[in-house]
Amino acid sequence: MSKKHKIPLRKCIITQERHDKRELMRIVKNKDNEVSVDPSGKAHGRGAYVKLDKKVIEKAKKKNALAKHFGVSVDPAIYDELIMMCNEAN
Repeated sequence: MSKKHKIPLRKCIITQERHDKRELMRIVKNKDNEVSVDPSGKAHGRGAYVKLDKKVIEKAKKKNALAKHFGVSVDPAIYDELIMMCNEAN
């Protein structure tokens, strides 16, 4: 009998739903308060996960969710980068 690995789950900060970590994109705020997309999932700093779904990203952009979550201003280009990633994934 082989051991099954536990699938890491993370919560999307927009939908509040738990998903497999691989279905989400990590956004990170580093110690200099710079916010960036972290495709590797290993960058240092405070992370937040967002579902890679165009509607979810647009909702986040409309509500300025990342800025509220991290407590710093977030460049709108971050949302545009996430939307581009959604388009590439589909």
